[in-house]
Amino acid sequence: MENKGIGVGKKAKDFILRDQKGQEFILSEYPGRKVLLSFHPLAWTPICANQMKDLEKNRKIFERYNTVAVGLSVDSVPCKAAWAKSLKIHYTRLLADFWPHGAVAKSLGLLRTEGFSERANIIIDEKGKVSFVKIYPIKELPDIKEIIQLLMP
Repeated sequence: MENKGIGVGKKAKDFILRDQKGQEFILSEYPGRKVLLSFHPLAWTPICANQMKDLEKNRKIFERYNTVAVGLSVDSVPCKAAWAKSLKIHYTRLLADFWPHGAVAKSLGLLRTEGFSERANIIIDEKGKVSFVKIYPIKELPDIKEIIQLLMP
């Protein structure tokens, strides 16, 4: 499902967000690599936890397919840090789209009126163009196997 903010074939807008360790993630710093932006509504919820655990469990597969996978939500850096620790996420970067509140999600047309993002996966190709967008029902865990198949050469 595409929306007004983002569509397949469009150049991805650059952004800078901090991860759970307070380090900057700059989208444009990954030329020549695919980037999976895995949006989840809120930390500390079961489906979101499983979505982020799927990223962590499959990190070696993402590396094999030249892909950087990150999780994004409107939660703050300290919240993301505590959540990553509780989930035992050591490698996957969990980005805080906290301030301005949900600015990245909003720029992509993914910020819901409730103040959190849609559950969505976006794949950006090696040239910085969107190659895949899917918005999932809020209560549905995205199929990580579907994403992995899309990343395969």
